[in-house]
Amino acid sequence: MSSFRTLDDLGDVTGKVALVRVDLNLPMDGGSVTDTTRVEAAKPTIMELVDAGAKVLLLAHFGRPKGARNSTMSVSMTLDAVEDVLGKEVMFIPEVQGPVVAQSIGILRNGDIGLLENTRFWPGEEANDAEFAAGIAANADFFVNDAFSAAHRAHATTEGLARILPAFAGRAMEKELTALEAALEKPEQPVAAVVGGAKVSSKLAVLENLVGKVQHLIIGGGMANTFLAARGVDVGKSLCEHDLTDTANAIMDAADHAGCTVHLPYDVVVSKEFSANPTSLRVCNVHEVAEDEMILDVGPQAVEALGDVLKTCKTLVWNGPMGAFETEPFDDATVALAKTAAALTIGESLVSVAGGGDTVAALNHAGVAQDFSYISTAGGAFLEWMEGKELPGVTALKK
Repeated sequence: MSSFRTLDDLGDVTGKVALVRVDLNLPMDGGSVTDTTRVEAAKPTIMELVDAGAKVLLLAHFGRPKGARNSTMSVSMTLDAVEDVLGKEVMFIPEVQGPVVAQSIGILRNGDIGLLENTRFWPGEEANDAEFAAGIAANADFFVNDAFSAAHRAHATTEGLARILPAFAGRAMEKELTALEAALEKPEQPVAAVVGGAKVSSKLAVLENLVGKVQHLIIGGGMANTFLAARGVDVGKSLCEHDLTDTANAIMDAADHAGCTVHLPYDVVVSKEFSANPTSLRVCNVHEVAEDEMILDVGPQAVEALGDVLKTCKTLVWNGPMGAFETEPFDDATVALAKTAAALTIGESLVSVAGGGDTVAALNHAGVAQDFSYISTAGGAFLEWMEGKELPGVTALKK
């Protein structure tokens, strides 16, 4: 983390105005916030600045208003949830720049918090307009980015402000970057990656990047069917992208050249229908899948072997489930492998980093999310990091 400035580099901020980019794109139901995880993630940064006597202005987007005001997408919808989590009154400010913001800052006392309006109400946000960013920056002394989930967007409040004001990583951002650096940039080897999910096409760039960085690539979910088919296996009625046979073979060839072992299941759980606990359920070798059967999970022998692979590794990156984990019993492989990874992490022989929506849900389902070294709740940003892409909001924070 030496290449990024953090809150430790701030010095005295008493009376100074901090613009803090957070993620308040919260799930709602009937006008009420249903999950405050993202607010809780930002709380340490916000309260550290509050306790240091700064005037804290929160910047966030909410929904996709497409550059126009929309009352149903005002961040004021999240105000009650933000106040509940922080345990502190927050002033809502219906602008992001100009005299209204300046007047509000004059009202705020040291250690007070203001919540600025949805940044995406202005076209200049997503266009990363320099004039728009300068208008926001004019009312502040420094910028803190604590929204890794938006770091893959080169927007005015993720990248533009960092070019104008002294910029620092917040505590959640710092924690994320430290974990990701330990997982792929400077990992302890050997490194394993679990990549699952429905389609190879959605994670092509991830796979192409990983084969050059990890020693073991474990492929699960519907993606594994495409790789099996590329190897000449008849996968029956299974979800499979047969048009990506050449691509799958190219990835496996690249892995061979890079010294990366690709692990595909050799026994699988199949069924003629996709439903909970179907009567046609059976476990078989991948070469025994019938024409009218679907592969819906990795088999127990393969899972045991994959667990043995993890026992030889020092670092694990995980994105995507091993099977159709939402429907029992097709969650068995995901749960079993996740529990093995968790046990190794608890035993301090493995650093485990996981991310992506389905992944978080799967690890929570397995009851082991709290046992992994780090869980990223970022979706797109985590995937783009796995693809090896530069994240504009992160690059802008470098010293």
